Amino acid sequence: MGYKVAVVGATGNVGREILQTLYERNFPVDEVVALASERSVGRKVSFGENEPLEVFSLDEYDFSETDIALFSPGAKVSAIHAPRAAAAGCIVIDNTSHFRMESDIPLVVPEVNADDIANYKKRNIISNPNCSTIQLVVALKPLHDEFVVRRVVVSTYQSTSGAGKEAMDELFNQTRAIYVNDPVEKKHFTKQIAFNVIPQIDIFMDDGSTKEEWKMVSETKKILDPKINLTATCVRVPVFIGHAEAVNLECEREITTELARKTLKNAKGVSLIDHRADEGYVTPVESAGEDMVYVSRVRDDPTVDNGLNLWVVSDNLRKGAALNAVQIAESLDQKFLKNL
Repeated sequence: MGYKVAVVGATGNVGREILQTLYERNFPVDEVVALASERSVGRKVSFGENEPLEVFSLDEYDFSETDIALFSPGAKVSAIHAPRAAAAGCIVIDNTSHFRMESDIPLVVPEVNADDIANYKKRNIISNPNCSTIQLVVALKPLHDEFVVRRVVVSTYQSTSGAGKEAMDELFNQTRAIYVNDPVEKKHFTKQIAFNVIPQIDIFMDDGSTKEEWKMVSETKKILDPKINLTATCVRVPVFIGHAEAVNLECEREITTELARKTLKNAKGVSLIDHRADEGYVTPVESAGEDMVYVSRVRDDPTVDNGLNLWVVSDNLRKGAALNAVQIAESLDQKFLKNL
């Protein structure tokens, strides 16, 4: 026996990836329902090698006989429909930012704080963190357990897929326009993204940080440890898939390159690829379509006591969104639901 699972936002980048991940990981389903807005009703979406799924209207859907719903429709839509699904008895795993910082809703990365899933019963909602936060805390968790991370400085290099399909299209169209000497049209991003980098993701806040940077700070504290001090600079780069992060950290206990490598080598969800040679590291291109969080360029920071530098890369659509959501569903199945 399996579950009846709904995928909300099934026609988007993350929704499609969720469907693919459910199929690839053989999640126990009896029925999968694809939901989206009215304009997508009647379209077909792939579900592995099975027959394509017809898309139904989210507005009209009754969640009362659905066991689990994986939401990725945008925060405003989740704000309306996730509580409606939860009230009907469906467990919601929400990939948007809307519920992440609410104290009675668990914010979960299974490799880091899977035990927090137990708190889902308070509101029947579990929140999926920001894509950049997920790969960061997966890399930090084993180091924090062993050496007690106290301060983190992170600069992100975030691909356009993190902003949706239209953002990816804008990168493609601007690149083509430049090559054929056509006017460059700017619609989604605040600046030209082709052959450029943009040090703004999401809106600016009163202290000069962007909301994306605030998310990384707040979510890391909630997931990993409220005592960690973190500062972030989040940058959009002209890449289609895969986020990268340059991470500098300071620890309470003595840490060296070799100790860090030994710790990371055995860590859940981490693949250490760190050879001090040409091509001895991972870039976003290699991470695309993969499930792991890759760590490279591990080295001491001699400017501070117990300092370390890392390069962290992951597919933002998979581990940064779809895979993490499905892993949460797997934990629910294995520890709490047992196929109802």
